[in-house]
Amino acid sequence: MKKILVIVCLALAAAWNAGAQNASVKRLENQRAQLEKDIALLNRKLNQNTMKSSEILSSLTLVRRKISAREQIIASYDQTLRILNDSLRVCQRELDRLQARHDTLQHYYSRLVRGAYKNRDTRLWYMYILSSGSVNQAFNRMGYFRNLSSQMSEQAVKVKEAAAALEAQKTRLNKLKAETNQLKKKVVDERTQLRAEEGDASKMADKLKKDRRTYEKQLKEKNRQKEELNRKIADLIRQQTKKQGGSTAGKKGNSGKTTSTQVDTKLSNEFASNKGRLPWPVEGTVVERFGRHYHPVYKNVQLPQNNGVTLVVQRGAQVKAVFNGTVSQVVVLPGYNQCVLVNHGEYFTLYSKLKSVTVKAGQKITTGQVVGTVDTIGGEDLFHFELWKGSDPQNPENWLRN
Repeated sequence: MKKILVIVCLALAAAWNAGAQNASVKRLENQRAQLEKDIALLNRKLNQNTMKSSEILSSLTLVRRKISAREQIIASYDQTLRILNDSLRVCQRELDRLQARHDTLQHYYSRLVRGAYKNRDTRLWYMYILSSGSVNQAFNRMGYFRNLSSQMSEQAVKVKEAAAALEAQKTRLNKLKAETNQLKKKVVDERTQLRAEEGDASKMADKLKKDRRTYEKQLKEKNRQKEELNRKIADLIRQQTKKQGGSTAGKKGNSGKTTSTQVDTKLSNEFASNKGRLPWPVEGTVVERFGRHYHPVYKNVQLPQNNGVTLVVQRGAQVKAVFNGTVSQVVVLPGYNQCVLVNHGEYFTLYSKLKSVTVKAGQKITTGQVVGTVDTIGGEDLFHFELWKGSDPQNPENWLRN
């Protein structure tokens, strides 16, 4: 009984382990699919660039983002290979166990067959039974011959089942080996692609270094636009926060109605409780992250604070609200075109680089509602998004769904 229990426990453990490994492999496959989708979008954007001097830095940013995605794909493949190699070792051990069991059963069955062959003459069986010293012994000898026949039949079934399990395990092992070999080829292909992309990035960086004076002038203008955006949005949020401070709370309007501009704490709490689960406002690939960064080529040049994230997107992509709220302002800023600021209690979200806007100041909007479409500025299809808590900018990637 104990032996059967141990076998059952081992089988259940193996099944659970296989299920966990399959889930991990599936998760990695989904991750690779998204990264490959990002690379496809980046390739389309690179093909749209005409490689004019003003687009070199943009192209370099896209290529480097593609390299990063490619590196993640390779890391994912390496992780999958480790899982498959673990599965191969487990599968081989199980195959060895099944082979040993099959050999044992086959050996026992052969012994039974040889014994039956030696005693195949039924007259000898009868003589053996009739020569019994007692009736009880005769019955025991008759039972032995009946059991021998039954054992042979049962053993034949066990041998057949063991052989089938053995073949199934061999098939699984061969399948795992084929998957592993196929995956190794893909890793080789990805590494070849990665080297080519790194070569492209190196050439672009060299061109930027060579024509530094030209690009520094362009960079200065872009930095000025970003600083202006940071200042303007901070001012707008400060004004809105001050208004929400309650200076008009409890006052009577001309109609006698009591008005209040207190922060909607319920909405703020609902917004905060969805941290890490908010939907992305648009589908795309992040090319500029939150915070302070150095120039990708001029290493000693620090760029202005990035108060949000910038994504490369499909041309004319629709932008959607990440949560319920009220439109505070719609403003136009150089380099960022139309920008929509939405209030969510003490939180604010900013949607910028828009070509068209479908909402207006004071309008209540809901999660997923379209607020506008992305504009093509200087040949680039970029969308910039920010998220603030009061006057403090937050890293949107900590709030948006992974």
